[in-house]
Amino acid sequence: MKFVPLVWAALMRRKARTMLTVLSVLIAFLLFGLLDSVRSTFDNAGQSSPGRSRILVTPKSGMGTKPLPFSLLTQITDIPGVMGIDYASYVVGTYQDPKNSIAVEAHPESFFQLYPEVSVKSEELSALRGTRTGVLAGEMLIHKFGWKVGDKIALLTAQPRKDGSTVWTFDLVGSFHFTDENMKINEVLLYGNYQYVEEARAQEAGTVTYYSVKVASPSDVDRVAALIDHATANSNHETKSQSENAWANAQLQQYGDLGFVVTSIMGAVFFTLLLLTGHTMLRAVHERIPEIAVLKTLGFRGKKIVALILFESMSIVLIGALIGLVTAMLAVTWVRSLEILPIPISSVGTDVWLRGISAAVVLGIVVGILPAVRGLRLRIVDALSGR
Repeated sequence: MKFVPLVWAALMRRKARTMLTVLSVLIAFLLFGLLDSVRSTFDNAGQSSPGRSRILVTPKSGMGTKPLPFSLLTQITDIPGVMGIDYASYVVGTYQDPKNSIAVEAHPESFFQLYPEVSVKSEELSALRGTRTGVLAGEMLIHKFGWKVGDKIALLTAQPRKDGSTVWTFDLVGSFHFTDENMKINEVLLYGNYQYVEEARAQEAGTVTYYSVKVASPSDVDRVAALIDHATANSNHETKSQSENAWANAQLQQYGDLGFVVTSIMGAVFFTLLLLTGHTMLRAVHERIPEIAVLKTLGFRGKKIVALILFESMSIVLIGALIGLVTAMLAVTWVRSLEILPIPISSVGTDVWLRGISAAVVLGIVVGILPAVRGLRLRIVDALSGR
């Protein structure tokens, strides 16, 4: 700590240069914090611990392409290792404005047994079960539209009803939220009663969109999934069964490898930052060659000179990195509070901070190595003579 004044004096020798360098580092780590939070959001979206022990059974051609027959329920239930089963059909429409697309997932009562991470008040769950047209709305939808219990939600759809209408009207009886942050992507849905949809729709009666199967442990997933797919092989309703987490990850991968994109962008940013800060440190040390020679004359050995230069380079990078990460954390918190995105952005958490600080330390050492080596090899006679 006794050498801190020396490092501080070196940083303040060219205040404008130091401030601009810190600002460059700040912007780089602000981008890092924001992009890494987005990457974490997409990597973890739809991933949950219970989801490792649930199998999603969908049509082989993809969910939504064609429905699965209700008769599969018995076949799947009879497969050894199946501990529970749920199923759902969708009603997809628009609310008030064509831009407001909303999906209703219609489930039987078994849904809330298979999905313990869905938090619902007991009285609202009872109201759902007792109201044929009832729905529970995800908290993101509640906040977006300002809904309250008792509201009627009319969806204009392309799915005809038996009465000839394409407008499906539901009664809001409560709300739900996910206790797992990674599952909040599903809070943009409405959960309704399967029996109501089944009785009211004019087409695809006796079918479901997908089945959700619970097994005892993640180690049983592949075996049971293979048995389900084998049971439907060569039929007109072949299935593709996989863990719920694997399905969610595959859906997000359709939008591209976000991790690779983020890594490429940050690689370019950090490489540019490396050149910038490296040049700044070389210039700073070059200007102080006579001062370094004086320090050596006063008894500062090579290791201390190296330590001082590395401390200086790391100070510049760490100060900028800390401010940048704090700014990113505040920016993400602000965006989350607006609730304008379909997927809640992950907070700038401990993992992002650890990666950011580690990157800053490595960057500080790398940009300080060449100036430090130059200071180590500096001969007092050459420095004082101007050579």
